[in-house]
Order: sequence, then C-alpha cells, then structure tokens
Amino acid sequence: MNAQANGKGVTDTSELKVVPIIISFVVAGFIGLFSETALNMALNNLITGFGIKETTAQWLTTGYLLTLGILVPVSGLILQWFTTRQLFITSLIASIIGTFIAAIAPTFTVLMIARVVQAVGTALLLPLMFNTILLIVPPYKRGKIMGIIGLVIMFAPAVGPTISGLILKTLSWHWIFWISLPLLIAALIYGIIFMQDVTKPTKPKIDILSIILSTIGFGGIVFGFSNAGEGGGWGSPTVIVSMVAGGIALVLFTIRQLTMQQPILNLRAFKYPMFTVGLLMVVVCMMAILSSMILLPLYLQTSLALSTFAAGLLLLPGGIINGILSPVMGGLFDRFGPKWLTIIGITIVTGSMFGFSTISMETSSAFIIGLHIVMMVGISMVMMPAQTNGLNQLPPELYPDGTAIMNTLQQVAGAIGTAVAISILSSGTSNFMETVEDKQNPLNQVLAFTEGIQDAFVFAIILCIVGVVISLFIKRVKVEHQM
Repeated sequence: MNAQANGKGVTDTSELKVVPIIISFVVAGFIGLFSETALNMALNNLITGFGIKETTAQWLTTGYLLTLGILVPVSGLILQWFTTRQLFITSLIASIIGTFIAAIAPTFTVLMIARVVQAVGTALLLPLMFNTILLIVPPYKRGKIMGIIGLVIMFAPAVGPTISGLILKTLSWHWIFWISLPLLIAALIYGIIFMQDVTKPTKPKIDILSIILSTIGFGGIVFGFSNAGEGGGWGSPTVIVSMVAGGIALVLFTIRQLTMQQPILNLRAFKYPMFTVGLLMVVVCMMAILSSMILLPLYLQTSLALSTFAAGLLLLPGGIINGILSPVMGGLFDRFGPKWLTIIGITIVTGSMFGFSTISMETSSAFIIGLHIVMMVGISMVMMPAQTNGLNQLPPELYPDGTAIMNTLQQVAGAIGTAVAISILSSGTSNFMETVEDKQNPLNQVLAFTEGIQDAFVFAIILCIVGVVISLFIKRVKVEHQM
C-alpha cells in the first residue's frame, strides 16, 4: 500500500522488511500465549499453596479476561495514537514486567496484579498484530500469513498445559514464569532490532465518555458471565447487576459511536456483510472451542481419573495438528476462498461435538484423542478463513476498528461459552444426583459429573449447528482497495 492509500497515517510499505516484522509478532505472541494456558494447569497447586478457594483462584482467569474486555475495545483508538514500534515494545515490556512479578509472587494478591499487567501486554499485542498484517501483506497472500498467526494462537495454548505438567512434576509453579521470562526478553530485543513503524499516528480526538461506557459495557458483560461460570450462579445479585449495567452501557456506547463524527470504535464496519458473517463464525467457534477446552480437561481428570500431565498429553496431538494445518488452510483460502472450507470445517466440528456428547467413564483415551484431532482439524478450516475473509472486505481506514471488534467479541464469546458450559455441567450434575439414593457414593458422584459433561456438549452441538447455517452465507471477498 502506498503512503497515500487511505490518508490515515499508513507508511510506505515498499520500505518495510515484512518477514522480520511478522517473525517479531509470531515469536512474541507464541511466548505470551504459552504462559497464559500453562498457568491454568497449576490452579490446584495455587489453591493448595496459597490456601485459597477455587472461586478465588479463578480470578486469575477472570481478572485477565476483564482487563482484555476493557482494553481491547479501545485498541482501535490506541493504534492511531502511537506508532507500531512504540506499541510493540510497550506490549512486550508489560508482558515481561507481569511475568517477572508472577515469578516472584509471594502471595495471591501479587500474582493477581501480575496477571493484570500481563493482560495489558496481550491487549496491546493481538490487535496490533492483526492490524499490521492487514496493512503490510497483500490480500492474495493474507490467508497463508494469517494461517501462520493461527498456528501461534492455537499451538501455544496446546503445548502450554503439557509443558507445565512436566514442570509441575519436578518444580514449583513459579518456574512456568521463570522459563517464559528470558524468551520474552529475547523477543523484545529481536523486536527492537527489526520492528518497523507501519503506521504514523493521526491522534484522533479522545472521547472520555465513550471510553467510560466501553469499560462499563464490555467489562460488565465479561465480569458477569465469568462470575456466573465460576459458581456465582445466574441468579447472583453480582451477576445480574453486572450484566444489566454492562448491557445498558453497551447500548449507550453503540448509540454514541454511530452518532459521532470520529468514534473511538467505528461500528460502521458492520455495514460490510462478509465482515459481519466472518465475525459471527469466529464468535460461534470461540464459544465452542473454549467451552470444550474447559470441559475436556475436567472430564479427563474427574471421570477418567487421569493426572494433569496425562490429560495434557491426550490433548496435545490435536493442538499440534491444528497448528500444522493452519498455514495449509490459509494457503487453500488464498487459492479457493472461504466458502467450502468453512462449510466442511464447521460440519466436521459439529460431528466431533456429537461424539463428545456420548463420552462416558468407559470411553477409551484413543477415542478422545481421535475426536479431539477431528475437532481441531475442523477448527483450522473455519477460524482463519472466516476471519481473514471478513477483514479483507473492510477499507484500510477501518482495519484498526475491525481488528478491535474481532478481538473484543472473541474475549466476550470466550467468557460466555465458558460460563454457559460450566453452568450446564453443574446443573446436569445436580439433576443426576437428585435421582440417586446414595449421594455419598463416589461412583454416583463421578457418574453425575459425566452426565453433566454430556449435557454441556449438547450446548456445543447447538452452537455448531448455528455455525453451519451461518457458513452458508459466506462469499469470497473481492478486494477492491489497492495494496
């Protein structure tokens, strides 16, 4: 794209070294996302070590999601106020500081602060990465590059639990962060050397009221769903107040953005039909993926009585295959477009969810591995093609807003999917226990839990069927703006 392409501060890409810039994002993103999922496997150690309850420990996830829910919506504005290098370096410094604080954390409160600081780094890095890729990579190559980004986003969370399981067998949970720290520092040094400015700050006007409404809106929704999923229950006053306040604030935020001349988040991106369809596909997939990613480890450790490390190993092949296939699917998207990839992919995911809804205490590990691989193959066919096709339809001046909307609603979808899945799991478990006489029998308790897992996967099936219907409306975008 030349410097005059959109008048929005885009620099001349002929002077950019594209490959080193992409490597900087891939390395930084991989290490950051690895440390996030690795900590999830250490929750039991943290509960024992700090003497806290499960609901308290879950704040390590809730606080992280909450920070993303507050910061990511305004990332479109942030991207227009600072240069690419400034934001990249700031995001890495935040991740490094958060990781160091976590590594030395003597109390739960300190670890909680570390998680929030880490989330600041992620909230800056992810929208910046997607926006930069859209600006420096021509449309006919975007599928493959976004596939490589997809490899990072899916592969890092896949290997995180397995590696943390190995660490926790011999070392304390602090070492999850000590191992990540030098890698983050190396990523920062590499970025300082090779990262270039892709955009020039245009510094649009900051509307404080919009930021306040965005914070209350997205923060309230994420907090409400997360709290409901962690045991607060849907009838909890905290959950109800959070959801109502968040909903009202989002309505006011939307009205304000549509009536402002320079909105902080340009919702006119929704006028582009393929962006909206792609966004809906991504939201459905994120809800299905994250609900299954919380259900499967619980099932493996409770119903099948596997260790943390063994459970992580069982889910590793699917994650690796998904990572390997992401660039391949990106290449197929560049050649053939998204329609058949997404239709076939979401159908495959739906089939795997039907399989998961039949699992029991007698289900073999091989069956679980096979189903998980099938699910992750389907996901690789859906996520990046739908996302890339949708963003391709936007004009360059809407790239920051489009990436902000995509990343924000992914976080919200993750919170919703997880909360609903856990809620259905708890309800199914309770309903089963009401039908048995010996409620103290450990076997009945495990049978009840397995019944709850099956019910929760029915929710995932419904989500995927909705996804199949949406996929029928996807059409390949013909990119008209110049690169």
